[in-house]
Amino acid sequence: MLTLKQIDVYYGNIQALWQVGLSVNEGEVVAIVGSNGAGKSTILRTISGLIQPKSGSIEFDSTRIDRLSPDEIVRLGISMVPEGRELFPRSSVLENLQLGSAYIDRAYTQTRQSLTWVHSLFPILQERTSQLAGTLSGGEQQMVAIGRALMSRPKILMLDEPSLGLAPLMVAEVFKTTVKVNQEGVTVLLVEQNVRQSLKMAHRAYVLENGRIVLEGSGKNLIANKHVKEAYLGL
Repeated sequence: MLTLKQIDVYYGNIQALWQVGLSVNEGEVVAIVGSNGAGKSTILRTISGLIQPKSGSIEFDSTRIDRLSPDEIVRLGISMVPEGRELFPRSSVLENLQLGSAYIDRAYTQTRQSLTWVHSLFPILQERTSQLAGTLSGGEQQMVAIGRALMSRPKILMLDEPSLGLAPLMVAEVFKTTVKVNQEGVTVLLVEQNVRQSLKMAHRAYVLENGRIVLEGSGKNLIANKHVKEAYLGL
């Protein structure tokens, strides 16, 4: 479904990713885990078209996308929930959600159905319909950000550090909803510093260190891996 082959990415003269290769199959939850600054978010930004790789290729559903614009990539079916959420704080919850489908023909025609779906996942958002997004709690803002991405009816949902800055109960809710979204047919690519929780929910995962993938395997096997235990799980 999604394949990265030998991706090199630079910020100016500084190389951020070295020969990164990974794949995401339809129906999977795939996690990319690693320490802060390892390059996890850079991978998502490169897939979404916000950064262009210096070399390598990215294919999605047999279409090469590494030279497409971000809006073209969203229209193909890849949506990202960015780190920090990036909502429009002076717009209402409903307006923020509607923006997710506003410029995508196939999603726009399903706006009403999509809203019903998002409200079933996050009932509190229906209660907050008219409230300005900037006045919500951090957890509620994350719900809006995920809901907005789902409004585009993506084939792949990319989540960049969805638990960042959230209270433990809200972290659990976000991961629970991510599993539910996947069970309802959306493939998920997750970047997360919460290594234990990510590996528990992931079908497969990649460990990224200093811009290089150093390990890959099932979530279960990586939790049991000695290096992962020592470096990320404190065992």
